[in-house]
Amino acid sequence: MLAASCYFYMAFVPAYILILGFTIVIDYIAGIYLESVQSKPAKRAILIISLVSNIGILAFFKYFNFFNHTVDSLLGIAHTHTPLPYITFLLPIGLSFHTFQAMSYTIEVYRGNHKAEKHFGIYALYVMFYPQLVAGPIERPQNILFQFHTKMKYNFSDMKAGLMQMAFGLFKKVVIADRLGEFVDQVYANPHSSNGKTMLIASILYSFQIYCDFSGYSDIGIGAARTMGFTLLKNFNTPYFATTIGKFWSRWHISLSTWFRDYLYIPLGGNRVTMLRNFFNIMVVFLISGLWHGARNTFIIWGGLHGFLLIAENVINRVLKKYQLTFPDNFVVNLFRTLFIFLLVTLAWIFFRSPNMHSALQFIKTITHFSIHDKIIYGQFHPLYLAFIFVLIAFLLLKEKYYLVIPTGNNKVFYFSFITIMLCCYFLGIYNSSQFIYFQF
Repeated sequence: MLAASCYFYMAFVPAYILILGFTIVIDYIAGIYLESVQSKPAKRAILIISLVSNIGILAFFKYFNFFNHTVDSLLGIAHTHTPLPYITFLLPIGLSFHTFQAMSYTIEVYRGNHKAEKHFGIYALYVMFYPQLVAGPIERPQNILFQFHTKMKYNFSDMKAGLMQMAFGLFKKVVIADRLGEFVDQVYANPHSSNGKTMLIASILYSFQIYCDFSGYSDIGIGAARTMGFTLLKNFNTPYFATTIGKFWSRWHISLSTWFRDYLYIPLGGNRVTMLRNFFNIMVVFLISGLWHGARNTFIIWGGLHGFLLIAENVINRVLKKYQLTFPDNFVVNLFRTLFIFLLVTLAWIFFRSPNMHSALQFIKTITHFSIHDKIIYGQFHPLYLAFIFVLIAFLLLKEKYYLVIPTGNNKVFYFSFITIMLCCYFLGIYNSSQFIYFQF
């Protein structure tokens, strides 16, 4: 599996395997010393060396040009420029994901929550396990390391369940996400020559595109691991049915949101501090989360918007609690709250998707001039788009409400379902070498 993972990663840029190798060696040694050293200052120093090594590589490859440009802009006020050159090589694929996974290992060993892994090959596999190497879910050592020590036996039930989850993930990607992406990409590429109706529709469709794209990869990764007997963390849980921003983040990219909660939010004090300090902690976490996604101001704004929305939600909840008020728990109210949260999330996605702040603001400005009489400008807005979304929402709603699973118990049902989904992918999917959106992170 380690050899397969190396081959998988080297298919992108072979030389980048050396970057992974460097951090793996550093963290492997750090873990052993963290367990053997008794002195707290020494342990803290070892942890810092490990974290700096990981964050340093991440910062160099992902943020060097961003910070260089920022410093250059500030120096431009004084009519001078930074002497540092801009780097032009490709960002290592999935760098943020395996960096955070490696950091979780050394932090857990430092805290005494997990023993150091003595087997170098197994630790390397923990960082490089190919099903979730480039886009998560971000695993914890407690969940996956012991599985690599377990002798897995062939299990036809796991094989069927894994293949079915992979097929459904592929359907999400090539049939829904990539097909929606054709329309979305055209609109975002020409924000100055579109109208409010077109941009509003593109924004809503992008919300479904990024969900199907990212959760589709998670399904493929989790399913691939399950075919071999391994269980990975669940990464999505119908986030667009959330009735609050807090619930949205407990359902979206679960492995990342819990990572920030456990390794940043709680160490900062979490909610065990004053109200203002708690709000500060929330904003710091979301600003860093935005920066984690990419070296652009738009990502930081996106994170800041979610931080602001969560803080506003906390304030409202405090007021409601003070006056002993609650929202009525009925279908109409919950539907309204769900749609409202979806629209707020969709608004924030505009900053996430836009290449720069100017485009994002232009996009929002145009949407405010929305008219029902506007004509959709780009391409043919085929009703099939809406049909895909409707089918997905109906399935996810039923799955969440009635705990439905994709049928795999009966062999005939499995073969029929699996072949049907794959035929849909073949005939309805788009294959234009469009990579997964989160590969760039």
